[in-house]
Amino acid sequence: MLQREMDDFVAHQSVDNPSYINSAAYDHIPNLSHSVMNDGALTPIPLSTEPSAHTGPNMVDFYIGLGLAVSSSLFIGSSFIIKKKALIKLANTTDVTKRASEGGYGYLKEWLWWMGVITMGVGEACNFAAYAFAPASLVTPLGALSVLVTAILSSRLLKERLNLLGKIGCAVCLLGSTSIVIHSPKEEEVSTMADLALKMKDAVFILYVISVIVVTFGIVIYVAPRYGRSNILVYISVCSLIGSLSVISVKGLGLAIKETIMGSQQFTNMLTWFWLLSVIACVSVQLIYLNKSLDIYNTSMVTPIYYVFFTTFVILASGILYKEWSCLGASDVIGNVIGFLTTIIGIFQMQLFRHVDISLRPDFFPRRSAIIKSVS
Repeated sequence: MLQREMDDFVAHQSVDNPSYINSAAYDHIPNLSHSVMNDGALTPIPLSTEPSAHTGPNMVDFYIGLGLAVSSSLFIGSSFIIKKKALIKLANTTDVTKRASEGGYGYLKEWLWWMGVITMGVGEACNFAAYAFAPASLVTPLGALSVLVTAILSSRLLKERLNLLGKIGCAVCLLGSTSIVIHSPKEEEVSTMADLALKMKDAVFILYVISVIVVTFGIVIYVAPRYGRSNILVYISVCSLIGSLSVISVKGLGLAIKETIMGSQQFTNMLTWFWLLSVIACVSVQLIYLNKSLDIYNTSMVTPIYYVFFTTFVILASGILYKEWSCLGASDVIGNVIGFLTTIIGIFQMQLFRHVDISLRPDFFPRRSAIIKSVS
């Protein structure tokens, strides 16, 4: 009945004023633009049929990148355990000269060691691909999960003890990583090589790159020869500063490969080759100074400090070039910062207190390993 009255009203008005049906008629029918008749009832319909940004291709890319980043941490964390198992197996041989600590290369003949290398290669490939789909401010902090995977698997497979503080550190690290995933940017302003070429002309980004190069040269030429062996931050600073450039280069190269796969050839673009050369140069410098740091200082100190510095500079560099934080609200920015700080606490807790003998087990309850040993 209501539908018939509405039709009669519009038909009557359109006879006297044909343009009325396009304007005034709909102004006299409440909510007509918001509803349709369905069996005598008004059913709301959306005014816009455009897809939301959070359900379109951007979110698909985000979840692909997230999956690749988590997979990368699983593979890389597992690779350390596999290679360690191979080195332990080699250490049990009678020929001591084959051991890596003695300058030998006997591990090259161990198939288990090569399995570890392949596993790490797969992890690095996943990490490389993740940068092409997800923001660097998401992928880089999730690298902390590889430390967590290594800690858990080493306690299970290598019989290395993970004390109470280490277990709490694992939980804290997971909590921080979850917060980063929830609050990280879901969209990116740079989706093509053309966009990236424009962003590279940004004065702030150019200033950042020049600053990194000048500071790095200053550290390498003046600071490192004098304080490199007495201050752990010297070599780590070089690794982290150059590492931030390597990550944005990897992300640019990944974007070029992604566009090429989708049908837009980018290997004729000079910018693609610039990113490739940048990756090779930056990663080489990064490895040299990271090895120097590991050779001089304790791994339990280098790992968490390097994670903090490297991740901080990567987030800063990617934020400047790729504008990853421009689409975030205040709550998401705060959530990201809190998640990052929480992850840092978890990493430090796992690394710095791993040799502390602390447990909830009362002293008068013997450990299971001690019982097994006494029985055997």
